[in-house]
Amino acid sequence: MKFGKTFALATLAAALHAPVLAQTEIHWWHSMTAGLNDWVVDLANGFNASQKDYKVIPTYKGSYDESMTASIAAFRAGNAPHILQVYEVGTATMMAAKGAVVPVGKVMADAGHKFDPTAYISAVVGYYTAPNGQMLSFPLNSSTTVLNYNKDLFKKAGLDPEKPPRTWPELALAAAKLKTAGVACPFTTSWQGWTQLESFSTWHNTLFATQNNGFGGTKARLAFNSPLHVRHIENLGNMAKQGLFQYRGRGNKADAAFYSGECAMATASSSTYASIKKNAQFAFGIAPLPYYPDVPGAPQNTIIGGASLWVMSGKPAADYKGVAAFFNYLTNPEVQAKSHQRTGYLPVTLASFELTEKSGFYKQNPGTDTAVNQMIRKTTDKSRGVRLGNFNQIRAIMDEELEQVWAGKKTAQEALDGAVKRGNEQLERFERANRG
Repeated sequence: MKFGKTFALATLAAALHAPVLAQTEIHWWHSMTAGLNDWVVDLANGFNASQKDYKVIPTYKGSYDESMTASIAAFRAGNAPHILQVYEVGTATMMAAKGAVVPVGKVMADAGHKFDPTAYISAVVGYYTAPNGQMLSFPLNSSTTVLNYNKDLFKKAGLDPEKPPRTWPELALAAAKLKTAGVACPFTTSWQGWTQLESFSTWHNTLFATQNNGFGGTKARLAFNSPLHVRHIENLGNMAKQGLFQYRGRGNKADAAFYSGECAMATASSSTYASIKKNAQFAFGIAPLPYYPDVPGAPQNTIIGGASLWVMSGKPAADYKGVAAFFNYLTNPEVQAKSHQRTGYLPVTLASFELTEKSGFYKQNPGTDTAVNQMIRKTTDKSRGVRLGNFNQIRAIMDEELEQVWAGKKTAQEALDGAVKRGNEQLERFERANRG
């Protein structure tokens, strides 16, 4: 008996002093706030609970601009995260950061995970894939532009709430009826450069920039001062003078004006769905981006927004196996479908889209498939997307010049010519910095 007790105590002591196999920590810097931050945390927790070898630790690092700046400083100091979330505007910059990143395709292949491009929505994965077919980054939160509209205000104005405007002329007529009915803000837009110039271009199969919108190399130059672009911005400028279009600020500042019921129509990111559903005290609809019916081939396809996950270099080989395992988890159709339905971001894989469709989600939530249907169309060299260096600076220039039009201080032609000239200086600077 005494021996048995002694043996038990010895066994317990040995167990207490036995080395504990520590999990490998995978650090993930992101820029998601509020409900989207909760989503990111849930993704990490879901992966962590699914296995015992790795622990993904998500950390909010400020806006997309701030997190990119922080990661560059951290990389130079030798303490960059394993994974960095970068908005699509930063894609060309990350591609040019030689030695700072490891292509996701390589990370997955080295860990024994296959990357099948045909399993993904082509317009999404194509944006983040190199010409040789290697995936550069993992598309986490991809969105596209849609038209949100207030069904209650449509009824008030005598408009059919089930028939949103399909074209820009129809939208202008709807805005006029809404104004007559007493709606102070008939139409607004978020992310004006992205919605009214970038997506507008691909939706009409018209070049935004040369060299296939930058996919062909760093010699690309801006081309969004064409007669079609000028016509559209001129039309919006006239709507602004008549009180049919109200500019509410840069970025997503106009979103709140739609949630509150103040603005009746808004072109915005498809990722606004979750916030509208949570905040709106009215019936709302989601419709495709309007187009000009006299433009041959329109509508074509809208382009990607949102962000992707880049893998930073300089980590132990074992760590990259954890990164690959996490990305493999994120491609799971159930995980993708749940994320899509929760956030309004696009399902990255066709399987997750089909799973969502079979579940009846789109029938129960009309319009939530709008973004996907705009993106699964066949792309062309003009509509694949826009990938330019110094793109965040170019977007700031577009904002500045468009604001001059809405304020009545410049004509559409003057503003777009100015934006192209100033933007091309940024492209020339990027080209010089990345020669060789």
